[in-house]
Formats: sequence, C-alpha cells, structure tokens
Amino acid sequence: MRFLCLYKPAKPEGTPPSEKDMADMGKLITEMKQAGVLLATEGCLPSAAGARVRQTGVSYTVKDGPFTESKELVAGMALLQVKSKAECIEWTKRFLKVAGDGECEVRQIFDGSDCVPG
Repeated sequence: MRFLCLYKPAKPEGTPPSEKDMADMGKLITEMKQAGVLLATEGCLPSAAGARVRQTGVSYTVKDGPFTESKELVAGMALLQVKSKAECIEWTKRFLKVAGDGECEVRQIFDGSDCVPG
C-alpha cells in the first residue's frame, strides 16, 4: 500500500529548521529508505512562490500566494510504501516527533485493484 503524507507545520511559514533538526531529519530519512518504506519526500517553498487554481464550470480563477491561512499550508510531502495504514501512522508519528508540532494528513494512494469488483 502506498500513502501520501502531507505535512502542515504549526510553525509560521518560512521558519527555517535548525542544524540539529536537519541532522535528525536526515537520520530518519536514511532509516526510512533503508527500511524500504520511503519512496519520495520533498519540502515546499513558501506559499508566496505558489498559486491556487480553482475551476468553476468552464472558468478558472488563479490566486497568487502568499496565503494567509497558514494552518492549512502544506510544507512538505512524503510517499510511503507500507503494509497497512497503521504502519503508515506509526512512521508518521516518528516523523512528527522529529519535525515538531503540526499535522500530517495521511491519504492512501489509489491502486487499480481498488476497483476490482468483490
């Protein structure tokens, strides 16, 4: 099973990690890669460099950042390959212990076998 983990930090957007935070995260990433669960991970630039695109009917609205609702901002993502949602949650808890206060939204990635009639 693959899961997308979206990280939303409690810290103000653009707060840089300390050297210790970076070292601790590097160790966790290495451990997750060696365990074969981490497929990809990336951080996001501040929302000032982004945009939100919305479709309503046949028209589009584009809103350039920065975005004020910082509690909803995604700061990074990870793609995990695990045996269960429970295992993904355990890895996510370990990530948050290193990353600090915030929230991770964990979403299973659609797999073609999810459509097979039972």
